Amino acid sequence: MFKKTFLNNGIPVVTEQLANFRSFIIGVWVKVGSRNEKPNENGISHFLEHMFFKGTEKRSPSEIAYHIDSLGGDLNAFTSRENTAFYVKVLDEYNESAIELLSDIFINSKFPQEEIEKEKGVIKEEIKLVEDTPDDYIHDLFNKTIWGDSGLGQPVLGKRETIKTFTRDALISHIEKYYGIEDIVISCAGKFDYNDLINKLNKYFGQIRRGSTPSLNKPHQFNSGAVVFQKDLSETHICLGVEGIPFNSSHRYCLAVLNSILGASVSSRLFQKIREKMGFAYSIFSFSSSYFDTGFWAVYAGVSKKKAITVSEMIIKEMKGLYETITEEELKRAKDQIKGNIILGLESSSSRMQSIARQEIYFGRYFTHQEIIKAVEAVKLKQAKDLCYNLINEGDICLVALGSLSNDDFKGVC
Repeated sequence: MFKKTFLNNGIPVVTEQLANFRSFIIGVWVKVGSRNEKPNENGISHFLEHMFFKGTEKRSPSEIAYHIDSLGGDLNAFTSRENTAFYVKVLDEYNESAIELLSDIFINSKFPQEEIEKEKGVIKEEIKLVEDTPDDYIHDLFNKTIWGDSGLGQPVLGKRETIKTFTRDALISHIEKYYGIEDIVISCAGKFDYNDLINKLNKYFGQIRRGSTPSLNKPHQFNSGAVVFQKDLSETHICLGVEGIPFNSSHRYCLAVLNSILGASVSSRLFQKIREKMGFAYSIFSFSSSYFDTGFWAVYAGVSKKKAITVSEMIIKEMKGLYETITEEELKRAKDQIKGNIILGLESSSSRMQSIARQEIYFGRYFTHQEIIKAVEAVKLKQAKDLCYNLINEGDICLVALGSLSNDDFKGVC
């Protein structure tokens, strides 16, 4: 059962009780990510996420680790381009311990200078790891190419030159600007007593009183064309796509269906043609990313240098011809796949915590899984074809490649 309320200080709380579960998960979400950062502070949201685990007024970093392990739980966090989230998952009998621990980290972290300096080294290594993992790194390069050097185009991890400048004062300033009650959402899912939970949340999180002054950097115009980032690799990594739709677009279910048909499943066109039939790629898939006010729909492929141009041309041809060739059979298969994924997601308290948090952040309301399934089933063939044509055939394509080819090799491809 879903419920929404507000703490005494105004922080919204969204909950979903799952009586047959034994787990309990609480997530504290903040509406800030790399797109909110100025270029000279890129990476500070992610850096701060790390620093919340480096000690509080009453716990050292090791004591935080020992405490969560003693509960048999999971304490973690993540940063995206628009959100930062902190969460704890435990057995339901330990829900107060989880709430108290997360509140201590979120409210009472000290951010000691010596830990800040150590973490700079840790995150620089994390950046190196991404740069040495080309199937991850290509996505940062794609975002940078389509959105530019600021806002959504900035990497979540930041840059080496900005990270080395971070100070304790900068971290505190970031909290004061973005971590106010207007920009926090608390999300809980699993087994719990509702009234007892709200009392505990008020006890531990009700002391937050700070305001905030959020700013959302507008995205630059979607950039098209082909760009190659040269690196000596045995494989060429390709990411190409078109401008998509915002998170709350009425076309979101239609795009999910189209994405499944194009390349988001093992029965999809790209997977079957390029991997299974031709054997040109081990990994190929399509995906969509949506934000408050924009998005993109793209395809990733990892291929040999010799096949990079051929595969790129095959992908673009398939994308541009998709609107004319979608069949009712494909539409039904895609809908069934999406419905199956929705139902399987209901078996995870973690996925349900994330789902209701995002619904609150982007829609300010809750959608039942029955509503979502009904909306997926309502997608018609003409609607799918029209959206596909509008996004691909009337939009510009951006192609980004990482490997040992050159810009000249991709001339005329898109």
